[in-house]
Amino acid sequence: MKNLLALATLTATLPLITPTAQAQTVPPGGSAADEAAVKAVLTKYQQAVQKLDTTGTSRLFAANSQVFESGSVEGTYRHYAAHHLGPELREFRAFTFSDYKAAVQVDGPYAFATETYIYTINLKKDPKEKEAKAPIVRRGVATSVLRKNASGQWQIMSTHSSARTPRSKK
Repeated sequence: MKNLLALATLTATLPLITPTAQAQTVPPGGSAADEAAVKAVLTKYQQAVQKLDTTGTSRLFAANSQVFESGSVEGTYRHYAAHHLGPELREFRAFTFSDYKAAVQVDGPYAFATETYIYTINLKKDPKEKEAKAPIVRRGVATSVLRKNASGQWQIMSTHSSARTPRSKK
């Protein structure tokens, strides 16, 4: 009788336990498709910067995203694009990335990305100057956290980038 009572209790509580148990047994890694989708978001953003145009890039970022750049808290991406990135891009003649590498780790609905690259900025020529300024070349790194939203799209929640002058090759 005790065993029958225990079995009845277990059967009655099993539906309450199952969703929690299932949530905890989801494998931590993501699929190759998720990794590719995350890299596609990063690439779309990179391409927009190279085109010197942030039009439509806000959809790549969560509404409450946070942008950190070289020691500064820039606020949400919309604020950063309107008050920092956009005005800067208007001063550039070209912005190019080279030696780009991205590593992505997907863990459920979150992804963690590290990008390394060299970027070169060519400034527009100042009409008052005889020659254009020398290109700005920097070695950069960015780390980003992305989340898959309710409609299944990956969006950047947080991104932090920094750069420095590349060291001379000896």
